[in-house]
Amino acid sequence: MVRTKPANSKIYVLDTNILLHEPFAFLSFKEHDVVVPMTVLEELDYIKDSKKDVSRDARISIRAMEDVLHEATPDQLTAGVSLKGLGSGEAAPTGRLSIFADVGMPKSQQVFTSNENDNRIINAALHIQQRATPRQVVLVTKDINMRLKAKGAGLAHVEDYRTDQLVSDIKYLSKGYHKFEGDFWDKVKSVESRSEGRETLHVVERKVFPEAYINEFLIDDSKSFAGIVENVSESKLEILDLGYERLMSRKAWGIHPKNIGQAMALHALLDPHIDLIILTGPAGCGKTLLALAAALEMVVERKMYDKIIVTRNTPEIAESIGFLPGTEEEKMAPWLAAITDSLEVLHKHDENVKGSMSYIMEKANIQFKSVNFMRGRSIQNSIVILDESQNLTASQLKTIITRCGEGTKLICSGNLAQIDSNYLSPVTSGLTYLVEKFKNFAGSATINLDGVVRSRLAEFAEEHL
Repeated sequence: MVRTKPANSKIYVLDTNILLHEPFAFLSFKEHDVVVPMTVLEELDYIKDSKKDVSRDARISIRAMEDVLHEATPDQLTAGVSLKGLGSGEAAPTGRLSIFADVGMPKSQQVFTSNENDNRIINAALHIQQRATPRQVVLVTKDINMRLKAKGAGLAHVEDYRTDQLVSDIKYLSKGYHKFEGDFWDKVKSVESRSEGRETLHVVERKVFPEAYINEFLIDDSKSFAGIVENVSESKLEILDLGYERLMSRKAWGIHPKNIGQAMALHALLDPHIDLIILTGPAGCGKTLLALAAALEMVVERKMYDKIIVTRNTPEIAESIGFLPGTEEEKMAPWLAAITDSLEVLHKHDENVKGSMSYIMEKANIQFKSVNFMRGRSIQNSIVILDESQNLTASQLKTIITRCGEGTKLICSGNLAQIDSNYLSPVTSGLTYLVEKFKNFAGSATINLDGVVRSRLAEFAEEHL
């Protein structure tokens, strides 16, 4: 380890899950040095050949590090290879990347003597901490238990990887609407209104709501006003008047909104000018039902799209889908029961529910696909419903969004309180990235559905459990 660095620069030791979460993470530490223990390379090597979706990230990370280190001698690998010139902007790295051979550490230098991978990485960080004094050594890992173990073993500084976080807390995530206290018009001092066909547009001072962004809904406590931001300039807001009662009276495939949140979601879902709709909220708030009802309305009744593609992340199925009998749709059926359940609810009053479901699935050309097999496709003139998207990383979501071709509408739904992935938290979920990154995009809308409408039992459980 190079010791000529100034004492205020740090040494960051990376755990495997950091490089799986963000393959280029080693470029995110500015002037500080980055150390990758040999155990991490071993774990990446094991993962890269697995059939799991995360193996792609492991391969990307290995290639990225090889590009930096391929000409280095063994001594240079240990001392550190400069990362200067590999990034851009103020955050461009100027530190060094090195590999630490923790595999051959003598037992006398190990705090943990068991040969588990986490213990070997912690031993490496402790050894570097002892050698690099007075420089600060920081172990970076997304594994909470590993952070606790490292602290308990005597490592002074342990952190989560927060470089890529767009919000510090999930409570600051955009909801897609703003609710004014009292009456909206009491906040407005001057307004210019004009009619365009049957629509009414209001131009108000931006200081009425300075934080407004395009396609954000505006409502008030008095239930006298509901609008959506059509345009934002330095000093003005252009608001389309939706009308509170008109918004609540919208319907799709026989479904009426039960609250103003669902009404706003339905408006965005049925708007042909919005290509991406992001629905967040607790279980039972109606995300999947609204998405499916709007999709059927636009495909079957209005004939605006050719088909409906329903997909979701299926981590376990990636390993076994090739061996299970049946078509891809049949293999995906257990994973997409939420869709078939919603379809059943939409047709529960029909004389023959199963017959209606079969007819509609054929008429709307509903296809069930696995996220793992979406790469390389180009989806045209379709509605894509991406369910349970809180379990996807930002790079996985990018893969899906970039598949959407001309005339395709993407509906992403998810509950950030129900993340199953080992590597994600509410603030690092791809769904969180989607909400924040697309906030100012004219072709997208976000709605946080607040309130459980599934049943009083589900509502009580959501609030009290």
